[in-house]
Amino acid sequence: MGRMVDGNWTTEWYQPDDDGRFVRPDTVFHDWVRADGSTDFAPEAGRYHLYVAYACPWAHRTLLMRHFKGLTDAIDISVVDPFMGDEGWWFNDADPANIPDPIHGATYLREVYKAADSHYTGRVTVPILWDKKHNTIVNNESRDIIRMFDHEFTGVANDRDLAPPELVESIDEMITANYEPINNGVYRSGFATSQKAYEEAVYEVFEGLDRCEDILSQQRYLCGNELTEADICLFTTLWRFDAVYFTHFKCNIRRIHDYPNLWNYVLDIYQQPGVRDTLNLDHTKRHYFGSHDTINPTLIVPVGPDVDFDAPHDRGRFNN
Repeated sequence: MGRMVDGNWTTEWYQPDDDGRFVRPDTVFHDWVRADGSTDFAPEAGRYHLYVAYACPWAHRTLLMRHFKGLTDAIDISVVDPFMGDEGWWFNDADPANIPDPIHGATYLREVYKAADSHYTGRVTVPILWDKKHNTIVNNESRDIIRMFDHEFTGVANDRDLAPPELVESIDEMITANYEPINNGVYRSGFATSQKAYEEAVYEVFEGLDRCEDILSQQRYLCGNELTEADICLFTTLWRFDAVYFTHFKCNIRRIHDYPNLWNYVLDIYQQPGVRDTLNLDHTKRHYFGSHDTINPTLIVPVGPDVDFDAPHDRGRFNN
């Protein structure tokens, strides 16, 4: 995972703080598509392009929302290769699951960032929402992109609302509450460079999971009995947890499979129509185990675990 400095590529890895803690830098592009015409980015079918990695939980959020909002025909995608080496994310047509960049014909994702800002400084990450009309990046923050897909693509998306007005405050609070201990916490655990930093992070991961387990013992989803954006943001971490984070990132106090409510919750969301089409476990394992040589020097990708995501779940009990 390199970064760009004034438009030039460097192979600099994440720098921990003085105590060995992983510090995630902020995303840079934060413009918005607005249905009310208050920005230069109007909701139009065919105008926007989404760059993603199947391996990445942040990008996975946007793929799920694109699916739930019926935007798969309106917003086309490019999918990078799961291997991320010194050159960063790249496009490799040898893998049939990858989708090349039709706009720039880029070999490396950094070319997309440079096309938006020739002096860009920052990490080269997915997801990216690209505007074909103004030839620039609109936004590269997953939380912003899913809210745009949910609320701003009026006349393009369907009418399903995954952050309805009466719940939007609690949804935003839930997403924020889960971000640092769980979504980012698995990375803080895995990328820690000291025992102190690792233990601080890993215990917070499981405190957060325990809290969600308790919530889900009382209702079907995080903010009630309807799926919301909060569930999308948690699911993408939970689905990867036992296959990757449990071993690779040393988040091994418990598996998600050991939590009766969290595990059934994962099965519930996975089995909803179209969700499995946004997933690629092969890409996910090949990325983490095959790209992070500081954590897994042999780069051997494990063959397991053997997980049945189609097993029956019990979440329907909350509908009665």
